[in-house]
Amino acid sequence: MVKNIILGIKAYFGAFSLISKLKLWKFFAIPMLISFVTAILIGVSAYGLSDNIGYYIAKLWVWEWGKDTFTTIGNIIGGLFIILIGLILFKHIIMALSAPFMSPVSEKIEAHLTGSLKHNHRKTNFSEQLWRGIRINIRNLSLELLLTIPILLLGFIPIIGIISTVLLFLVQAYYAGFGNMDYTLERHFKYHESIQFVKQHRGLAIGNGIVFMMFLLIPVIGVILVLPLSVTAASTETIKLLRNT
Repeated sequence: MVKNIILGIKAYFGAFSLISKLKLWKFFAIPMLISFVTAILIGVSAYGLSDNIGYYIAKLWVWEWGKDTFTTIGNIIGGLFIILIGLILFKHIIMALSAPFMSPVSEKIEAHLTGSLKHNHRKTNFSEQLWRGIRINIRNLSLELLLTIPILLLGFIPIIGIISTVLLFLVQAYYAGFGNMDYTLERHFKYHESIQFVKQHRGLAIGNGIVFMMFLLIPVIGVILVLPLSVTAASTETIKLLRNT
């Protein structure tokens, strides 16, 4: 597990040069635009909705003393909650909508690493790739939210709250890496087979996702470059795994 996490992280070091070498930047134009627009929409939503959520949180404080302080805390919690949900939604939205554009990128990377594409690869068109991306990410989004809610509740428990933060980050990283790996797996496996493959190599998914999540902490540039670099890194390592199985 730890070894694969490290491999997933190290794959990013050669991603930028590989994209330039294979002239793949043009394929990322629309996905980068999708990432930028989605990030703006989520940011605006977080700013507008944090006060509303904070208002309902503040109503839990029935006493007059400390009301203003609790209201401020409620607004902060509301903003953080919206941003957290926004981050979860962000990665699944851009991964789902970018699927038809990322599959050709992964295919070119595979052709470069292996010398050629085998003829027994699954052939899919634009709409099939889009539907696969939507299906995978709806499934992952549902499971991620299911895990996130109890982890958030654990965060209110002293000491354990620190552990919950780490768990929350790793859960988000896993599903981010999952989506990046599936752009390659889509050509090799059917839906359920891909899920099993990622489960068997979850360390690689987590490693890829860790850097993905860290990129989102970089203002503007992070949300623009996160998909090109993470997909390239995931593709190279996933292809290596497939060649060894």
